[in-house]
Amino acid sequence: MVLRHARAEAFAQDDHARHLTDRGRRDAAGTGDWLRTQGVVPDLALVSSASRTRETWALVAEALGEAVADTRTEVSDAVYSASPETVLDLLREVPAQHRVVAYVGHNPTAASLPQLLEDGEGDPLVFARLSSGFAPASVAVLRFEGEWADLDEAGATLVALHAPGDPA
Repeated sequence: MVLRHARAEAFAQDDHARHLTDRGRRDAAGTGDWLRTQGVVPDLALVSSASRTRETWALVAEALGEAVADTRTEVSDAVYSASPETVLDLLREVPAQHRVVAYVGHNPTAASLPQLLEDGEGDPLVFARLSSGFAPASVAVLRFEGEWADLDEAGATLVALHAPGDPA
């Protein structure tokens, strides 16, 4: 899954230190609720080291509840500044025992990564929604069969998209 951090304050001491707004906290929890109802629970989360992404993941994980008790979380500066191609490289390094992986990051990478991975086999309406924008706290769910080391561009199918304000 590709998760964009929730709405954050516009300014802080530096970009890394920006925190979620009240709306961002509500939206992140709502995204976690949606993931729980869909049965989408990562066993590994690759999270940017920025405050807003760590807060987003914490709220999503809280909404997922006990289902994420065994989820491994890796917070990384590399994810903070990663391009879609760099995230793809990071995904290729994921150990095979992890079946569901969450990337929790920033635009433009969060919006571009699902498009880079999409193989054209997914629902065209879902892809059209993705192409029209990827709001804060949005999540794209993709399916990939195989070993992470073999993941490539156009190698996954976009199966679902959720944005704040979507029906549960």
